[in-house]
Amino acid sequence: MSSIVIREIQPEDNKQVATVLRTVLEELGVPKVGTAYADPAVDEMYETYNTDRAVYLVLEQDGVVLGGVGVAQLENYDGPVCELQKMYFRSEVRGKGYGRQMILACMDYARKFGFEQMYIETMPYMKQAQKLYVKNGFRYIDKPMGDTGHSACPVWLLKDL
Repeated sequence: MSSIVIREIQPEDNKQVATVLRTVLEELGVPKVGTAYADPAVDEMYETYNTDRAVYLVLEQDGVVLGGVGVAQLENYDGPVCELQKMYFRSEVRGKGYGRQMILACMDYARKFGFEQMYIETMPYMKQAQKLYVKNGFRYIDKPMGDTGHSACPVWLLKDL
């Protein structure tokens, strides 16, 4: 068994990334409407993030995608704010520090891209994810920023980069 690597998404990863994302969302009981589950981008993650000031990273071992997370300009927001997006991991790699490694990698990319703040939305019952975000410097805010299209996500956090 080889080591787990963090790398930028490739076109051939699209199907595995979509499967991981939807499987995790179903596992967690996330609504299929008003969340990342319904995003058309889920099936075309490489194409979605293959643009200026955006990146999607995958956690991979022996050709198997175990999770991923992206960073891109916050939609419909005027200012140097990016969004940490679609962060999902298969159950067997959760709680092992990979989420932190990937968040830190995304922060490095975000700084290189010129962003000054990072925003994220999540669900109230995703307590482990919220702990991870807070541990990495995110703070809760009172209202959403931009318009991500994820109307079912009522928890918002922000971090200065």
